[in-house]
Amino acid sequence: MPKKLSPEELYKCCDLKMLDFETTADIKPLEGTIGQERAMKALDFGLELDSKGFNIFILGESGTGKMTSIKSLLKKKAEKEPVPSDWCYVYNFKDPDVPRAISLAPGMGEMLQKDMEELIKILKMEIPKVFESKEYEKQRNKVMEEFQKKQRDLFGSLEEEAQAKGFSIRKTVSGLLIVPVKKSGEPLTEEEFEALDEKSKKKVEEIGRMLQEKLDDVVRAVREGEKLVKELLGRLEREAALAAVGHLMDELKNKYKDYEKVTSYLEEVREDILAHLDDFKAPEEQQTPLPFMKPPKAEPTFTRYAVNVLVNNKETKGAPCVFESNPTYYNLFGRIEHKFQYGVAVTDFSMIKAGSLHRANGGYIVIDALDLLRNLFVYDALKRAIRNKELKIEDVWEQYRLISTTTLKPEAIPLNVKVILIGNPFLYYLLYNLDEEYKELFKVKADFDSRMDRNEATIRRYAEFVASKCSEEGLLPFDRSGVAKVIEYGSRLAGHQDKLSSKFSDISDLVREAHYWAKKDNKDVVSVQHVEKALDERVYRHSRIEEHLREMMAEGTLIVETSGEKVGQVNGLAVLGLGDYSFGKPSRITARTYIGKAGVVNIERETKMSGKIHEKAILIISNYLGSKYAIKNPISLSASITFEQLYELVEGDSATCAELYALLSSISGVPLKQSIAVTGSMDQNGEVQPVGGVNEKIEGFFDLCRLRGLDGTHGVIIPKRNLRHLMLKKDVVNAVKEGKFSIYPIEWMEEGLEILTGMPAGELREDGTYPEGTVNYLVMKRLEEISEALKARKEEKEEKEKKQENNND
Repeated sequence: MPKKLSPEELYKCCDLKMLDFETTADIKPLEGTIGQERAMKALDFGLELDSKGFNIFILGESGTGKMTSIKSLLKKKAEKEPVPSDWCYVYNFKDPDVPRAISLAPGMGEMLQKDMEELIKILKMEIPKVFESKEYEKQRNKVMEEFQKKQRDLFGSLEEEAQAKGFSIRKTVSGLLIVPVKKSGEPLTEEEFEALDEKSKKKVEEIGRMLQEKLDDVVRAVREGEKLVKELLGRLEREAALAAVGHLMDELKNKYKDYEKVTSYLEEVREDILAHLDDFKAPEEQQTPLPFMKPPKAEPTFTRYAVNVLVNNKETKGAPCVFESNPTYYNLFGRIEHKFQYGVAVTDFSMIKAGSLHRANGGYIVIDALDLLRNLFVYDALKRAIRNKELKIEDVWEQYRLISTTTLKPEAIPLNVKVILIGNPFLYYLLYNLDEEYKELFKVKADFDSRMDRNEATIRRYAEFVASKCSEEGLLPFDRSGVAKVIEYGSRLAGHQDKLSSKFSDISDLVREAHYWAKKDNKDVVSVQHVEKALDERVYRHSRIEEHLREMMAEGTLIVETSGEKVGQVNGLAVLGLGDYSFGKPSRITARTYIGKAGVVNIERETKMSGKIHEKAILIISNYLGSKYAIKNPISLSASITFEQLYELVEGDSATCAELYALLSSISGVPLKQSIAVTGSMDQNGEVQPVGGVNEKIEGFFDLCRLRGLDGTHGVIIPKRNLRHLMLKKDVVNAVKEGKFSIYPIEWMEEGLEILTGMPAGELREDGTYPEGTVNYLVMKRLEEISEALKARKEEKEEKEKKQENNND
């Protein structure tokens, strides 16, 4: 029979000698990340390697410090890197629907914006002054006077010639005409003209035609002169405006001479200003026939000369690090906003807004992978941006509208950013296996482990972590005993005596809760009792369902016997996980055997309440029976195994040993002790394999036995390979110490059988039999009896059939 475990084997205490301080106030707070060497090396590699596709996916369970670690790393790395350029959008004078993107040194974008605002402000004052100046008026009047003089000369000479020939120039609705006149100067009427003889008529018509042609020539000359005057006045305006604009534009060009795009843009601005001088002139009052109905003034807009600073890195120190908490399409890629005027949505380049990727350009962006995948269009757009190395601001819903609308298509901006996704392992492997592009774009895997080795170095780092939490959040310091208890809780979370949990969100919560109970106790230092109190209170807050189930067992509603002996019945152990809390639940496993050839029937499988792993365990039991007892002759039996009062799906193989014990008890008729519960998987050779949740299983059965009263007979059989996973609560350890509860580690299935039956299992002899007085002997004997009964029944059936045939003959 295997040896019972000692109290020291049930819980690994933290040696206080390793903690060389009085309180955490005496030690330096933690710097860096604990126990994630593999992940940190991967992050260093991914952040340092500036090649296409080497973006990073950080995977790990929740609370393992993924976000904290990457924030710390990026802060240190980004500070040493150069600040990226500013990005601006300006008006495209050649194609207004495609605003131009301009890159400038950090801080220069805002400077250009202010320079352009100041320029327009000055021009709005200076250009009207130029056109109101006496010098301008003098030159303008000179041009106009010269034109008018020339016009008068042309018309005057023609008028004199016409009068000398008896004609005059008259203005009519259809224009200027040559008409014959009398000596009195009155126009010749149609009757008077008809009264003339033919020769006179002909002469008048010829002279009139000749004069009309000359008049047409004069009119053409005047019109050409008007065009020339218009050009001269335009040139005069341009020269006058250049006096106000030229030196200002030259100053700006000189200031931004290192930026070719800016200088070409300024040249276009100058030409546009000169082409739209009327916008800068003082507005003239328009006369209206109805003074009380003044039309609204159409104010000229100067938005086209504005500079939209999309990204301003003036205050940025080092490379930008952006942590996008809500990665919607517009939050990541930017948007083109609209405003409503008279019921119509309008927009322009000044309404283009940057997204997170614009702000992170030249640096790093961190995105939660699950949030990324939840938002429409975002994942595909992000891959496209990384692949093409450019950022486009687009209206993503445009293709889904019933009516197409005109919108802006801003020039794409070159993208150089390291994208870091954070998610759980399921998401990582889902993307890696189902998305072909993913593995080409996210080549660096930073895998955060949920536990680490427990040694002197990590114990010290754990203490530093507690110190840093106390320092950051203004919590009470922990003494050595309090820190030791936190470390032991880390091992319990990890489910291993030689490991510590790296789920620091859970450790942080325990530190805060222990601080609360210490404050409530009016203490200045957090000690072991406060940490224990925090743990007990946490269990109490979450254990309502566990206590309810235990009460149902105690009152007999759920039948679980913890005393006496029974044939074909054993107490198995399972773990129920509710998400925030897991606990052990004892279950009654029963087996029944009878004459037949059906083999071992799993009732859960027949009712479709059994998982694949559990079905495999039943097949292992069947094969074990055959290899153990069908050495000389085949065995025949019908048996059923079930979990009594279980109303949910059964999955897992941790009850394999318990199910086999119930089956062997039913076959042999040897009763099993109900005061001992069993957990353990098993292979076809009878070797016991480790299981999960061993601490919760032991504690679940212990609590039920304690409720009914511990008498020293109670205990649990566990796999020997689970010894290193034991971190049991204090109540169980004390009960073992007092001899009220026992834990038996077994390596082979037969060892547990001996504990439950109080009989030796029996070893196979050379003749293929088992010694009398052993469980295996009784099993073999019963199986032979069943075989003989089946054989006799078969012979009897054959004899009846033979007699019937003879009677028929």
